Amino acid sequence: ISDNTIDQNAIIDFHPEIPNLLLLNGFSGHGLQQSPAAGRAASELLENDGRFVTLDLTRFSFERCYHGGSGSPVFEAGIV
Repeated sequence: ISDNTIDQNAIIDFHPEIPNLLLLNGFSGHGLQQSPAAGRAASELLENDGRFVTLDLTRFSFERCYHGGSGSPVFEAGIV
């Protein structure tokens, strides 16, 4: 089962229509590798009124996938 998003990258954000639903998904098999950072990002969103503190991960927002949202897909260069 593949859980890829439109750009093969994670979503780390609150759902825009369900404000108490925090999304951490779409890691496409890299979840174990990225789970410590994703967990930290989630805790920062929950503790700081929806803001990141340590790393700015706003480019992984749900908006880039939602109804042609305001964000842009995050494509990685050099991935084969």
